[in-house]
Amino acid sequence: MRTLRLLVASVLALAGCAHTPPTVTPVAQVDLQRFMGDWYVIAHIPSYPERDAYNAVESYSLRPDGRVQTHFRYRSGSFDAPVRTMDPVGTVQPGTGNAVWGMQFVWPIQAEYVIADLSPDYTLTIIARSKRDYAWIMARTPTISDAAYADAVQRLKQMGYRTDGLRRVPQRWPEKDAKAASP
Repeated sequence: MRTLRLLVASVLALAGCAHTPPTVTPVAQVDLQRFMGDWYVIAHIPSYPERDAYNAVESYSLRPDGRVQTHFRYRSGSFDAPVRTMDPVGTVQPGTGNAVWGMQFVWPIQAEYVIADLSPDYTLTIIARSKRDYAWIMARTPTISDAAYADAVQRLKQMGYRTDGLRRVPQRWPEKDAKAASP
């Protein structure tokens, strides 16, 4: 019950005005088909549930209704902890080039989700929020070069983020229990 209360409190804290234009600039256009798939969380300014995440992976797939099914899986506190999951649904906001979503963890609340940076080859992305309270640097691979990481951190700073709360997410792949990591 305590975990449920913490999750609800975190969702409420994440809730933003997903239907108002973001104050963080989104990328001009996102090809949703290319964006779908697995993204390893390289670093984040985390929400409460993911503050001690290890092997965090966010997976996206398009649903028949046009929304985005998300499957977030991670281990809390260590590589050996049980896998935890969250399955929010993203709603792409019209007129945003597919770069601004409302991410729904609990009905009817949608948290703002802005694709604020995306490499041309769709291998690195930064997800941001207008409140600049949470952010995620994600890649198609579990690790990125130090130069790519430094560049992503600099981009967050340019977006107005304080990066002193940025946490690199420990990633160790392949997982010894591959079935537990599969969606």
